[in-house]
Amino acid sequence: MSRVLIAGESWISQSTHIKGVDSFTTSTYVTGVQPLRRALESRGHQVVHLPAHLVPGQFPGDAGELSAYDVVILSDIGANSLQLAPEVFEQGRPGADRIAALRGWVGDGGGLLMVGGYLSFTGFEGKAAYRNTALHEVLPVELLPEDDRVELPAGGSPSVLATGHPALGGVTGAWPSLLGYNRVRPRPGAEVLATLGDDPLVAVAEYGSGRSAVFTSDCSPHWAPTAFCEEWDGYAQVFGGLVEWLSR
Repeated sequence: MSRVLIAGESWISQSTHIKGVDSFTTSTYVTGVQPLRRALESRGHQVVHLPAHLVPGQFPGDAGELSAYDVVILSDIGANSLQLAPEVFEQGRPGADRIAALRGWVGDGGGLLMVGGYLSFTGFEGKAAYRNTALHEVLPVELLPEDDRVELPAGGSPSVLATGHPALGGVTGAWPSLLGYNRVRPRPGAEVLATLGDDPLVAVAEYGSGRSAVFTSDCSPHWAPTAFCEEWDGYAQVFGGLVEWLSR
């Protein structure tokens, strides 16, 4: 059993309703973590979810706090949310360098998985911005300097290059189509286990005494259709395999 922290994978949406000369707004809070959480818990892992709006104030700030976990998963949460704690952004006081702490924790034996989304890797309009952080060197891939999203509205079929690799959890057969991903480039020395088009979908690498991995598409809609994240038995095998490989 591994102790897993999932940071991100939630959002708040606000809509404006206009009816003639009158208007009003409504707000909704949505989480997309359920498929990933269920998949990991079905394999016996202990999962803690830190929603996106709590990341700036509550993400672990040093190696001691990170030591509560074996694997950290960053999913659709940009670098700013990790770097800009309230005391730094709102009060102009020095605080913990949480990305540097995460890099050091992985180097000392931790496991890091980044999952794709509009605020992963470089992200929508470059707003995820991990390329400019110390975490970039930890990842098994190199990030683009521009918006890296590839939308596949008609669907794209993954290709598995390393079926027997333990990080894929023993999954066999064809994978369901995905509707998009973040484009990255493989880093020298990394292993690319699956691709989407000509780009990495799943890649892994050693970093110091630890390990890192990426899944460059989504773990929930919209890039991961229901057929992928709810109906496919291989979903739990792939994400379970990644977590188990990362935690050794």
